[in-house]
Amino acid sequence: MVSAVKPELRRHYRRLRREHAVGLQQHLDSSLAGWLASLNPGQPGQHIGLFWPLAGEPDLRAALGPLASPRALPVVEADRLRYRPWPPGLALVPDDCGIPAPPVSLGELQPVQLALLLLPALAVDRCGVRLGSGGGWYDRLRSDPAWRAIPALTVLPAACVVDRLPADPWDIPVDGWIDEGGCHWLA
Repeated sequence: MVSAVKPELRRHYRRLRREHAVGLQQHLDSSLAGWLASLNPGQPGQHIGLFWPLAGEPDLRAALGPLASPRALPVVEADRLRYRPWPPGLALVPDDCGIPAPPVSLGELQPVQLALLLLPALAVDRCGVRLGSGGGWYDRLRSDPAWRAIPALTVLPAACVVDRLPADPWDIPVDGWIDEGGCHWLA
């Protein structure tokens, strides 16, 4: 089974991502909002789905400051991932995994309310196979055709983009990635 090799790959790419984190963050801080604005994702009022940065992951919060699109954060609750709106300055609460997330009072966003998903990744290959942390939350969410229809880009250092990663049957490819060189869409 392919899953058996993933723990070693995760260790390797976690190390590599950490080594390139500063360079990636500098590029994101100076260019991410411009790259995304040029994409003109979705319709006015649609949210951009971000992720709360965990250890070693890029921090998109400041980089998206000038972008006009409303933001959303993922929330793990009742054994499933969902997105909630994230208005500027809103106090966050821990979700079921202990990650800061918008409170339940804001309600759940439906797929049509999101224009773009930005996902964390340890590595991605040139076919869109994403190596994540191993929880499977994004793959389960994106197994739903309505969520799969939303463009999804991983955000990671260029050093973590490889020709090929092993894929399990449940892995849902992403539509591209963002690295130090900008946005890279798959055909």
